[in-house]
Amino acid sequence: MATKLTKPLGPKLVWDRARRSCEISLGSVRIVVAPEDAPPYRVDAIAAEEDTFLVLSSDVEVVQPREHPIRVTNRAFTTNPAKPGSVVVSGNNPIRLLAIVHDLSREPSWREEWVASALREILLEVDRRNLQSLALPLLGTLHGSLEKRRFVSLLELALDGATPGCLKDLWLVSPPGSSLEILKMLEGKRA
Repeated sequence: MATKLTKPLGPKLVWDRARRSCEISLGSVRIVVAPEDAPPYRVDAIAAEEDTFLVLSSDVEVVQPREHPIRVTNRAFTTNPAKPGSVVVSGNNPIRLLAIVHDLSREPSWREEWVASALREILLEVDRRNLQSLALPLLGTLHGSLEKRRFVSLLELALDGATPGCLKDLWLVSPPGSSLEILKMLEGKRA
């Protein structure tokens, strides 16, 4: 006897118990909400919550520098910070979109307008690069205190303001155990 993996929760809203994910469509974008350890599919790009000096995504492992310590120190002093609300692109396959939503020299380190701006910039970058799928954490909620509900509102505004582009699949990377809660917030935005 086959096991039914999905349970419809409403129109176009589906919970997949086996994958611990749920999905909904907003316009032409299918949004799948799933935790980091349960990716629903491969993505073209991964966004990450970052600060102006790209410290948050740094390796935590301490390694010997390959160049002379004086050069490393000089480079550190001459490095310009990234602008809050911008996106720094690095790597490929998948591309990393570092959303600059923190300035560690400020208290608090994040601002809601930086999150909103970074979301718009991410969608512009996805469109510029003709990417079809994106993994997006709830920016401002990991290292900041932005409420999940407010992030969902900012995401909806960014998607509404974006020109229809190539993005077809958005994996909203949810904190463990919150996928259904976040999906219900998205469903509330559709109603």
